[in-house]
Amino acid sequence: MKSLMEARLYAFIDTAYCEHNKVGEIARQLCDGGADIIQLRAKGCTRLEIRRMAEKILPITTAAQVPLVINDFLDVAREVGTAYCHLGQEDFFASGRQQVSELIGASEKLRMGLSSHAPDQAVRAVQAGAAYLGAGPVFATPTKAEAKPVGLEYMGWMAANITMPWFAIGGINLDNLPAVLGAGARRVCVVSAILKAPHIRKACQAFKQQLI
Repeated sequence: MKSLMEARLYAFIDTAYCEHNKVGEIARQLCDGGADIIQLRAKGCTRLEIRRMAEKILPITTAAQVPLVINDFLDVAREVGTAYCHLGQEDFFASGRQQVSELIGASEKLRMGLSSHAPDQAVRAVQAGAAYLGAGPVFATPTKAEAKPVGLEYMGWMAANITMPWFAIGGINLDNLPAVLGAGARRVCVVSAILKAPHIRKACQAFKQQLI
Protein backbone atom coordinates (compact mmCIF):
# COMPACT_ATOMS: atom_id res chain seq x y z
CA MET A 1 0.00 0.00 0.00
CA LYS A 2 1.29 3.47 -0.87
CA SER A 3 2.48 5.47 2.11
CA LEU A 4 1.41 9.00 2.95
CA MET A 5 4.96 10.22 2.50
CA GLU A 6 4.86 8.97 -1.10
CA ALA A 7 1.41 10.38 -1.80
CA ARG A 8 1.09 13.49 -3.94
CA LEU A 9 -2.36 13.30 -5.54
CA TYR A 10 -5.36 12.83 -3.23
CA ALA A 11 -8.44 12.16 -5.36
CA PHE A 12 -12.11 11.81 -4.50
CA ILE A 13 -15.15 9.76 -5.34
CA ASP A 14 -17.75 12.36 -4.43
CA THR A 15 -21.41 11.56 -4.95
CA ALA A 16 -22.06 15.24 -5.62
CA TYR A 17 -20.34 14.63 -8.96
CA CYS A 18 -20.97 10.96 -9.71
CA GLU A 19 -23.76 8.40 -9.58
CA HIS A 20 -23.71 5.67 -6.94
CA ASN A 21 -23.67 2.86 -9.48
CA LYS A 22 -20.54 4.26 -11.14
CA VAL A 23 -18.24 4.44 -8.13
CA GLY A 24 -16.39 1.26 -9.09
CA GLU A 25 -15.57 2.48 -12.58
CA ILE A 26 -14.51 5.88 -11.25
CA ALA A 27 -12.23 4.16 -8.74
CA ARG A 28 -10.56 2.26 -11.59
CA GLN A 29 -10.04 5.43 -13.61
CA LEU A 30 -8.58 7.27 -10.63
CA CYS A 31 -6.20 4.42 -9.85
CA ASP A 32 -5.19 4.06 -13.50
CA GLY A 33 -4.61 7.81 -13.68
CA GLY A 34 -2.15 7.78 -10.80
CA ALA A 35 -4.16 8.80 -7.74
CA ASP A 36 -2.10 8.03 -4.63
CA ILE A 37 -4.99 8.07 -2.15
CA ILE A 38 -8.76 8.19 -2.70
CA GLN A 39 -11.55 9.41 -0.44
CA LEU A 40 -15.18 8.37 -0.63
CA ARG A 41 -17.28 11.40 0.24
CA ALA A 42 -21.04 10.92 0.12
CA LYS A 43 -22.82 13.80 1.81
CA GLY A 44 -26.51 13.11 2.24
CA CYS A 45 -26.19 9.37 1.73
CA THR A 46 -27.19 6.86 4.35
CA ARG A 47 -24.70 4.82 6.30
CA LEU A 48 -25.83 1.69 4.42
CA GLU A 49 -25.40 3.37 1.03
CA ILE A 50 -21.90 4.49 1.98
CA ARG A 51 -20.94 1.04 3.16
CA ARG A 52 -22.18 -0.55 -0.07
CA MET A 53 -20.21 1.93 -2.15
CA ALA A 54 -17.11 1.37 -0.04
CA GLU A 55 -17.42 -2.37 -0.51
CA LYS A 56 -17.45 -1.87 -4.30
CA ILE A 57 -14.48 0.50 -4.25
CA LEU A 58 -12.14 -1.18 -1.76
CA PRO A 59 -11.20 -4.26 -3.83
CA ILE A 60 -10.24 -1.96 -6.71
CA THR A 61 -8.13 0.41 -4.64
CA THR A 62 -6.53 -2.47 -2.73
CA ALA A 63 -5.49 -4.17 -5.98
CA ALA A 64 -3.89 -0.89 -7.08
CA GLN A 65 -2.19 -0.44 -3.67
CA VAL A 66 -4.06 2.84 -3.19
CA PRO A 67 -5.37 3.62 0.33
CA LEU A 68 -9.09 4.30 0.63
CA VAL A 69 -10.42 6.99 2.98
CA ILE A 70 -14.00 7.14 4.26
CA ASN A 71 -15.25 10.63 4.98
CA ASP A 72 -17.12 11.14 8.27
CA PHE A 73 -18.25 7.56 8.92
CA LEU A 74 -15.67 6.03 11.23
CA ASP A 75 -17.81 2.97 11.85
CA VAL A 76 -18.04 2.23 8.13
CA ALA A 77 -14.26 2.64 7.72
CA ARG A 78 -13.72 0.23 10.61
CA GLU A 79 -16.25 -2.35 9.40
CA VAL A 80 -15.15 -2.35 5.76
CA GLY A 81 -11.46 -2.26 6.62
CA THR A 82 -10.24 0.92 4.92
CA ALA A 83 -6.89 2.48 5.73
CA TYR A 84 -8.19 5.88 6.80
CA CYS A 85 -11.17 7.87 7.99
CA HIS A 86 -11.32 11.66 7.55
CA LEU A 87 -13.10 14.11 9.85
CA GLY A 88 -13.52 17.86 9.72
CA GLN A 89 -12.53 20.19 12.55
CA GLU A 90 -16.13 20.58 13.61
CA ASP A 91 -16.87 16.87 13.53
CA PHE A 92 -13.86 16.04 15.68
CA PHE A 93 -13.08 18.85 18.12
CA ALA A 94 -16.54 20.39 18.46
CA SER A 95 -17.79 17.11 19.86
CA GLY A 96 -15.35 17.42 22.76
CA ARG A 97 -12.69 15.04 21.54
CA GLN A 98 -9.04 15.99 21.96
CA GLN A 99 -7.13 12.90 20.81
CA VAL A 100 -7.57 10.53 17.89
CA SER A 101 -6.86 7.72 20.33
CA GLU A 102 -10.22 8.44 21.94
CA LEU A 103 -11.81 7.04 18.78
CA ILE A 104 -9.21 4.63 17.44
CA GLY A 105 -7.47 2.09 19.64
CA ALA A 106 -3.71 1.61 19.56
CA SER A 107 -4.09 -1.91 18.18
CA GLU A 108 -6.18 -0.81 15.18
CA LYS A 109 -4.64 -0.31 11.75
CA LEU A 110 -7.16 2.40 10.90
CA ARG A 111 -5.78 5.94 10.96
CA MET A 112 -7.43 9.36 10.82
CA GLY A 113 -6.97 12.51 8.79
CA LEU A 114 -8.23 15.88 10.00
CA SER A 115 -9.07 19.12 8.22
CA SER A 116 -7.55 22.49 9.11
CA HIS A 117 -8.43 26.02 8.05
CA ALA A 118 -5.95 28.08 10.10
CA PRO A 119 -2.57 27.68 11.85
CA ASP A 120 -4.04 27.05 15.30
CA GLN A 121 -6.26 24.33 13.89
CA ALA A 122 -3.32 22.66 12.15
CA VAL A 123 -1.26 22.64 15.35
CA ARG A 124 -4.19 21.26 17.31
CA ALA A 125 -4.77 18.50 14.74
CA VAL A 126 -1.11 17.47 14.85
CA GLN A 127 -1.20 17.35 18.64
CA ALA A 128 -4.40 15.28 18.47
CA GLY A 129 -2.55 12.53 16.61
CA ALA A 130 -3.83 12.92 13.06
CA ALA A 131 -2.08 10.84 10.40
CA TYR A 132 -2.31 13.67 7.87
CA LEU A 133 -3.93 17.08 7.47
CA GLY A 134 -6.10 18.68 4.83
CA ALA A 135 -5.36 22.42 4.51
CA GLY A 136 -7.87 24.74 2.92
CA PRO A 137 -9.99 25.61 1.13
CA VAL A 138 -7.23 27.38 -0.77
CA PHE A 139 -9.67 28.88 -3.26
CA ALA A 140 -13.44 29.17 -3.44
CA THR A 141 -14.97 25.83 -4.34
CA PRO A 142 -18.48 24.63 -5.21
CA THR A 143 -17.76 21.50 -3.20
CA LYS A 144 -17.99 23.61 -0.02
CA ALA A 145 -19.54 26.86 -1.16
CA GLU A 146 -20.05 28.11 2.40
CA ALA A 147 -16.36 27.82 3.32
CA LYS A 148 -14.21 30.97 3.23
CA PRO A 149 -10.99 30.50 1.21
CA VAL A 150 -7.80 30.59 3.28
CA GLY A 151 -5.57 31.60 0.36
CA LEU A 152 -2.00 30.81 -0.59
CA GLU A 153 -0.54 32.43 2.52
CA TYR A 154 -1.78 29.53 4.61
CA MET A 155 0.00 27.11 2.27
CA GLY A 156 3.24 28.94 2.97
CA TRP A 157 2.63 28.72 6.72
CA MET A 158 1.91 24.99 6.46
CA ALA A 159 5.08 24.39 4.47
CA ALA A 160 7.18 26.26 7.03
CA ASN A 161 5.62 24.77 10.15
CA ILE A 162 4.06 21.35 9.52
CA THR A 163 6.40 18.43 8.87
CA MET A 164 3.82 15.64 8.74
CA PRO A 165 2.02 14.90 5.43
CA TRP A 166 -0.54 17.55 4.53
CA PHE A 167 -2.62 18.18 1.43
CA ALA A 168 -3.77 21.50 -0.01
CA ILE A 169 -7.47 21.36 -0.86
CA GLY A 170 -10.16 23.59 -2.27
CA GLY A 171 -10.74 24.85 -5.79
CA ILE A 172 -7.44 23.49 -7.12
CA ASN A 173 -7.24 23.02 -10.88
CA LEU A 174 -4.51 22.78 -13.50
CA ASP A 175 -4.49 26.55 -14.00
CA ASN A 176 -3.85 27.46 -10.36
CA LEU A 177 -1.83 24.39 -9.40
CA PRO A 178 1.53 26.11 -10.13
CA ALA A 179 0.63 28.89 -7.67
CA VAL A 180 -0.31 26.33 -5.01
CA LEU A 181 2.98 24.48 -5.48
CA GLY A 182 4.87 27.76 -5.57
CA ALA A 183 3.39 28.68 -2.20
CA GLY A 184 4.89 25.55 -0.67
CA ALA A 185 2.39 22.72 -1.09
CA ARG A 186 3.72 19.36 -2.28
CA ARG A 187 0.53 17.34 -2.00
CA VAL A 188 -2.92 18.32 -3.25
CA CYS A 189 -6.51 17.15 -3.04
CA VAL A 190 -8.50 17.54 -6.24
CA VAL A 191 -12.24 16.99 -6.50
CA SER A 192 -14.28 18.67 -9.24
CA ALA A 193 -11.38 19.40 -11.60
CA ILE A 194 -10.96 15.63 -11.98
CA LEU A 195 -14.49 14.30 -11.52
CA LYS A 196 -16.02 16.83 -13.93
CA ALA A 197 -13.35 16.31 -16.58
CA PRO A 198 -14.33 14.54 -19.83
CA HIS A 199 -11.75 11.83 -19.10
CA ILE A 200 -11.08 11.15 -15.43
CA ARG A 201 -7.98 9.02 -16.00
CA LYS A 202 -6.38 11.64 -18.25
CA ALA A 203 -7.25 14.42 -15.81
CA CYS A 204 -5.52 12.47 -13.04
CA GLN A 205 -2.48 11.96 -15.19
CA ALA A 206 -2.28 15.66 -15.99
CA PHE A 207 -2.21 16.55 -12.29
CA LYS A 208 0.21 13.78 -11.41
CA GLN A 209 2.70 14.94 -14.03
CA GLN A 210 2.89 18.31 -12.27
CA LEU A 211 3.38 16.75 -8.84
CA ILE A 212 6.27 14.38 -9.43
